[in-house]
Order: sequence, then structure tokens, then C-alpha cells
Amino acid sequence: MGILSKTMALIFLSVLLCTWSLFVQASGKSKVCHYGKTNIADMVLIYYGGVHRSMEWSKDQFLPYVVYQNQKGKKNWLFDGFLFTEFLDGKGHHFAHGNASTTLACKPEWEWLMNRQFEKDRAFSALDQCIEEQKKELGKPSFRHKMVAVMPVPMKGQTDWGSLDGRQLDFGNDQDRIEACKWYVDRFLEQYRKEGYKNFDFEGFYWVSEKDENFREILVQVGDYIRSKNLRLFWIPYWTAIGFDNWRTDKFDFAYIQPNYFFKNEVPLERLDATCAYAKGRGMGLEMEFDDRALADASDPKRERLIGYIEAFRNNDVFKEASIAYYEGGGTIYKMSQSKNPLDREMLDRLAQLIIQRKKIRWSQKNSVR
Repeated sequence: MGILSKTMALIFLSVLLCTWSLFVQASGKSKVCHYGKTNIADMVLIYYGGVHRSMEWSKDQFLPYVVYQNQKGKKNWLFDGFLFTEFLDGKGHHFAHGNASTTLACKPEWEWLMNRQFEKDRAFSALDQCIEEQKKELGKPSFRHKMVAVMPVPMKGQTDWGSLDGRQLDFGNDQDRIEACKWYVDRFLEQYRKEGYKNFDFEGFYWVSEKDENFREILVQVGDYIRSKNLRLFWIPYWTAIGFDNWRTDKFDFAYIQPNYFFKNEVPLERLDATCAYAKGRGMGLEMEFDDRALADASDPKRERLIGYIEAFRNNDVFKEASIAYYEGGGTIYKMSQSKNPLDREMLDRLAQLIIQRKKIRWSQKNSVR
């Protein structure tokens, strides 16, 4: 079966599932089919930690993500959520998935990543400073900014991660994997409380592995521990990833789905409609995806593919009804804001206005899908 045929089959299946849900709703047996909605309307992914990253994420670099200033000089608050994520340290280790040139991160690398996120004038600190400065001009925002932080994942079978309480952990033992996650949660929260950030709330952790292969044995217990701290566990699987339809049984508190349309030209436009239908049938949010190839002067231009997301999300009521995560390649929005090419400003204007408009929608936790 070709790519297009498979895509159309998925569209049909998702529509069929929604129709079935509407039918059983009439008999009181199930909920109506709808997108996932949480108390974060628009959450941008911030890649920070690895030394290979070009963005330092200073308060000045955060500015076009926190506030949008149009070409007439008018300012509005922009993203209400910031997901700080990383899967490589840039020094040869990976925190969830890598390649033949990297090795599994151990306890020292987990601690190193945490310390990087808490660096003064970078990452969390810089975001807090940026919001504080903009409040002086714009006043207090009508919403409370939210922050989500990455959690390194314990790789099954790892035996050299390190020790806790004088005992060497063996990740062939699922309970040891769970204990490592609990240790990370506790250490992170201890440091977070010490910092005393004023301008955002910490919402929970992001499970950085984009598939649930080799993790299902521990996800519920890890999530339960996070929930015991009044926090949540987030997930963003990619299209057709192993277990991408298991987010409820794995007890993730909220999940978005990646369409993966932007990256490969051979992926048909129909993928976006299929993903929207799938998300609506599973109570998931959507991820919008682009990187520097969306810039007008890119050597491998994909600007039209970003426009494809915008139109598909509009046509499928994603902007009206769903929480959205934004993968932007780790700095593309900043580059758009600094670009001299009017096409880049036009694109940023278009996207920013949609996000600003969404802030006028009442976005409450009680409407989220769990």
C-alpha cells in the first residue's frame, strides 16, 4: 500500500472512530470526540542543555517568544508555555535516544543537564527575567506563564548509571529505573524551590522519548510519583511511533501528536488532516513543526510546508479547540524576528496573530482531557 493510500485509510479510521464516539454519546456510554485541551494554550519547545546548541537562551533571545511586537510597534504577550527539552549533551551522551556515536547518559550527566537548566541568566532564569521586564511595560498578563522541564529517561538494561544510597543501580531491574526517576524529580524540585522564580509556574515533566518502547513497565509508577507532587507528565510522540496511541493507558497526563509533515517532501499534505482527525479521536493536542528551512532565504526552503500546517490547523478547528505545542528548530522564531526579509516578518506576523487571538479564548484546566 502506498503512502497516500495508508494516509487516506488512517483518515477514514479516525473519522469512523469519531462517528462511533458520537453515536455512543447519545446513549450515555462515552464522551464526544474532541481535541485535547490543557491549561497551556501554546507551548513552545526550548532546546537547551547540550553544548552543541547555538542558542544560549538569554533574556534577549527569549523576548520574541514572550512578547510579539508587530511592525507598527504594538506589543502583545505571546507563548504562555515553555517546554525545556534536551536529548543530547553534545559531549557524546544521550538522554533518551541517540546514535552510534553517543553513549547512554549516567547520573553525572543527568545532574549536569539539571544544573545547565538552572544556570543564572540562562534558561529558566532568563525566562523569568524576560517576563519580569516586560510586565513593567505591558502590565501583568491575563494568564500565568507555565514551564515544563525535560526528564532524562532510564534506559532499559543500563548497568553503569550510578548509585543511590550507596547501592549501584541496575536498569535491568524496573524498580531501579523508577528510583532513578524519583531521585531526579526530588533533586529538581529541591533546586526549583531554592530559585524562587516569580513569573511562571512549574507544571511538570516531559518524557523525552517519543515512543513508549521499553518504557511501558515504569511509566505508570513514574507518573504516579510526579502526580503525588501535584505535577503532571507530558508526552509528544511522533506519527506512528511505537505506542503513540497508548498515552491514556500509560497514564500520561497530557499528550500532543507530531504530524511530521514539515521535514520530508514526500509526505503528502493529507498527513495533516489525518493527524488532526487522529488527535480529535484520541483527545490529544497537536504539534506544529518547522525549523530554519521555513525562513524565506533557506537553501532548502520549506516555507510552504509551514503554511500547510497553519491552513490545516485552521480548517480542522485546531486553533479554536486544541492545545498546541510548537517545535521551531531551536531558534527559528528568534531568527524570523531579526530577519530583514519581509517574507519572514510576514510569516511571523501570521503565526503570532493566531497565537495572540487564542489568548482571548478562556483556557481553563477543567476543560482539559485526562
